[in-house]
Amino acid sequence: MGRPVSVRLEQDIQTTLEDAARERGIGLSTYLRELAAQEAHRVRRERIRAQSRAVAAYIAESPEAEAFYEDWGTPASDGERP
Repeated sequence: MGRPVSVRLEQDIQTTLEDAARERGIGLSTYLRELAAQEAHRVRRERIRAQSRAVAAYIAESPEAEAFYEDWGTPASDGERP
């Protein structure tokens, strides 16, 4: 389990979040943990996508990298190279 985090919320924001948590039948802390976990997952996915874009851009601009990927190719379903 992680360490506790203290967060100060404006009253109207806290009320809104408490209402949303209550509608889901969970406490505010549980709701905030779920929101934080979803956001962390989104941030990780975006970082991976950004890294993939950087690799693709590098390959597009680098003859050596392009040759490497052409040599590797896409594997055939039977494991044999075309």
